Amino acid sequence: MSTGQRRINSELKLEGLDCANCAMKIEKGVSSIEGVEECSVNFATLTMTITTSEDKQETILNNAKNKIRSLEPHINPVSKSDNTFKSKQQGLSSETKKLMMKLGIGSILLILAQLLSIPSFFQIIIFIAAYLISGADVVFKAIRNIFRGQVFDENFLMGVATIGAFIIGEYPEAVAVMLFYQLGELFQSIAVNRSRDSISKLMDIRPDYANLKIGDKTEQVSPEKIQIGDIIVVKPGERVPLDGRVKTGYSSLDTSALTGESLPKEIVEGDDVLSGSINIQGLLEIEVTKKFDESTVSKILELVQNATSKKAPTENFITKFAKVYTPIVVITAALIAVIPPILIPGETLSDWVYRALIFLVISCPCALVVSIPLGFFGGIGAASRAGVLVKGSNYLEALNDLKYIVFDKTGTLTKGQFQVSSIVPTRGHSKEDILEIAAYAEFYSTHPIAVSIRQKYGQDIVEAKLSNYSEIAGHGISVKMNEDEILAGNARLMESHSILYEPSREVGTIVYLAKNKHFIGSIVIADQLKGDAKKAIADLKKIGVEKTVMLTGDSKSVAKMIGNELGIDEIYSELLPHQKVEKLEKIEHLKSKNEKIAFVGDGMNDAPVLARADVGIAMGGIGSDAAIEAADVVLMSDEPSKIVDAIRIAKHTRRIVWQNIFFALAVKGFFLLLGVIGIATMWEAVISDVGVTVLAVLNSMRILRLK
Repeated sequence: MSTGQRRINSELKLEGLDCANCAMKIEKGVSSIEGVEECSVNFATLTMTITTSEDKQETILNNAKNKIRSLEPHINPVSKSDNTFKSKQQGLSSETKKLMMKLGIGSILLILAQLLSIPSFFQIIIFIAAYLISGADVVFKAIRNIFRGQVFDENFLMGVATIGAFIIGEYPEAVAVMLFYQLGELFQSIAVNRSRDSISKLMDIRPDYANLKIGDKTEQVSPEKIQIGDIIVVKPGERVPLDGRVKTGYSSLDTSALTGESLPKEIVEGDDVLSGSINIQGLLEIEVTKKFDESTVSKILELVQNATSKKAPTENFITKFAKVYTPIVVITAALIAVIPPILIPGETLSDWVYRALIFLVISCPCALVVSIPLGFFGGIGAASRAGVLVKGSNYLEALNDLKYIVFDKTGTLTKGQFQVSSIVPTRGHSKEDILEIAAYAEFYSTHPIAVSIRQKYGQDIVEAKLSNYSEIAGHGISVKMNEDEILAGNARLMESHSILYEPSREVGTIVYLAKNKHFIGSIVIADQLKGDAKKAIADLKKIGVEKTVMLTGDSKSVAKMIGNELGIDEIYSELLPHQKVEKLEKIEHLKSKNEKIAFVGDGMNDAPVLARADVGIAMGGIGSDAAIEAADVVLMSDEPSKIVDAIRIAKHTRRIVWQNIFFALAVKGFFLLLGVIGIATMWEAVISDVGVTVLAVLNSMRILRLK
């Protein structure tokens, strides 16, 4: 792509995609098209994402659709904007009904061939008819794929095994195996679709419409048509369609789909609201602050839908394993069929061919290829339900190996909201006097410290009392209040005016106050710890994190106090953004090859460190867009304890994925052995293949039920 050309992502729905192996073939085929920079097929959501340059988008999309139809004619690629998807879904259910009808007719013919006393010639014809009705599509797919150079797939294995059974005279078994295989495919499809439905329900936060206020009336319009500054009305029970600020109204919002928190959030006029929340009670008028494609709900949907494009090492391993494993199995089966009859006296070719065919059926790697991507996608879905957005299954897997977690302080471990923590008056003055004088002195300032003092005072300020306001850079404020000269600022301000003052030993930002050149007291303003921060640090230690570190630009005294209170292992203070990156790189040298380091931050200045860490974790509620964009994991509720939830979900996901791997390989290994020594029949072979796949898919669905 030449310089200046914009990269753009396009999405296609792959209607009829029911096989993970087909998904891999399509991904590989479309990736080879000239002009395609990236291509990823999400088997769980039936979507393909293609990255191209903007000027070639339309041409490449058409080429991709043609490629998909040539590789898998039964799959219909539909552009995301196409309105035919809903009607096409009815066709999917009719395909299922058609398969059930074929299975029914094939089963009846098999029973008739077995029970009727007819000449063997007619019996064989009925067996062939039953076989063609139930499995002709499998054989056809296998032949078509062979001509395209795609030999080793489940259709080839099943076609060779059953046709081989016909050749050696095992007619009933050949038909029964094909019927059972197709039945298993039906069960597998149902299990996969149930898993897809469960995941899509978790992501069912996309609003269908927005009530746009036009004068005294409201009109239902698409959320995409709403502009910044428009007023929308959200009635009780409706979902908030776009991010905005409450203009009028009071209500409670159900934010569980975004944050994982079941407790409703009270909101009043002036509060910010996130799209995807559900209005529980009052009528709200909201001024829109972000367009739909920039809103929270849009970002969540995009993150989750694209999450599987970044595959975990385990997924990549299984994909590569399946490509190597199947050809090895086919060669091994050929050797089993040929070598024993030659080397062992008395052994017949037909007996060993039968054993080789059983070996082929058992060897199909469907259980691994289908269940593992679904397992990771289920983990990502479970995390999103808990209010944690993971941008890829590779990051979900990386969370398992976190040994070092590095935190920013303000807005991450603390609320980032300054509050008056103590007022210390001198003799002859009350706390109320000191607070009132400070509030008047800070009236014109927009600094967070000034805001916190005025909020603490909480009364109206009579501006007429003030005159001669002057802000002294790096020192503080000078102002006349009635006829008194007031100074409010740091120690340097007191010293510059030769005022004797009592230095405060409390930790925080100190505002010293003087009236007519006499020190009258001080106010301490401190950031507040997040309620769950201390427990989060303790829980991280319990689940295997070896060291926690805090990097902050705040003073040493404040950093030390907060770090010690939370139980942080290492504390680095007074750092600039580039120094945070340098500290992270030094910490990175301490970890071993397989260990991971995470950085947790919220501000724009944290973006470089978030991008540099193995896993960047951003606060999604108050975090800046730059931090969320740079991060790999986003915490929607800004709670540090959500990191613990994310790690637990990641560990649960890995445990289930590896259960599937070991279970599938163990069962297949056992039946392969039985098949070679002549104990297992074709029936056991198909049960071991299809049964293991269905059980592995159902096991993957358990991730979604994790509390």
